Amino acid sequence: MEPLPRELVIGAWGAFGLVVGSFLNVVIHRLPLADESVLRPLRSRCPNCRHELGALENIPLLSWLFLRGRCRACRWPIPLRYPLVELINAVLWALAGGLSGRLELALIHAVVLSGLVVASAVDFDRFEIPDEVSIGGIFLAPACALLVPALHLETWVARRMSEGGGVDRLGALMGAIAGIAVGGGSLLFVGWLGKKLFRRDAMGLGDVKLLAAGGGFAGPGAALVALFLGSMIASVVGAANLLRFFCLSRARVRARRSVKPLGRSLASARIAGRYLPFGPYLGIGIGIVLLAWKDVARLVNELAF
Repeated sequence: MEPLPRELVIGAWGAFGLVVGSFLNVVIHRLPLADESVLRPLRSRCPNCRHELGALENIPLLSWLFLRGRCRACRWPIPLRYPLVELINAVLWALAGGLSGRLELALIHAVVLSGLVVASAVDFDRFEIPDEVSIGGIFLAPACALLVPALHLETWVARRMSEGGGVDRLGALMGAIAGIAVGGGSLLFVGWLGKKLFRRDAMGLGDVKLLAAGGGFAGPGAALVALFLGSMIASVVGAANLLRFFCLSRARVRARRSVKPLGRSLASARIAGRYLPFGPYLGIGIGIVLLAWKDVARLVNELAF
């Protein structure tokens, strides 16, 4: 029997990721709520009027377009985040199916990427990362390493701790544990150093736990690279955010025809731009090394040596 065309396989992964993305929207909305759970109530409903959604209102992407971004019952504007989460998750699942090589690896990577989507969305909304994602990932990573040792095929610790030429279950487990320790430990050190230098908390524990979980799946070296990539992306976004608040401050000064020194506008922009969640950018770094660690490691090696 001939294997299915690669394009068809990637398309199937993307379609399934689209459906999973619809469920992720429920998870993102309900996880921070005290009076609801992911499974209670069973039917999806409008957060504004509690209207239970019918089948035609639950079609990923298409329902949002057909409803023109509004609840059919109360006309509440449905945030753009809903179709974006579905689309992003579909793309990530397609990448996992196309790049991971093996079915079991693709499935693990896809689930981890979906967890990163949830963590990023909640962090954007509430400046917190759900323990269900981060701590759950910390416990899930060693279990996945035991079941699928190939998860840490590129992890140096796993190869050194394994017997023979490949990676065995014990080696993969040690690779996962090392990744958790290095991922969480590196951010704890960064937070400690930042507090010493700036006299304020520089890193939330949610970020620490998220990178620990990511290290458990990607390995210690990949965790450090993920931290570097996330920091670089966050720096660029932070600079753009600072510039945006500065321009808004100067526009307000001009509109009021008042006199305000540039230094005060810059200080105001720095205060406003300080509140930037790090989890989403850390998640991007974890996703990159998880899907393309070979290419990232090769690039780092070329740049360093």
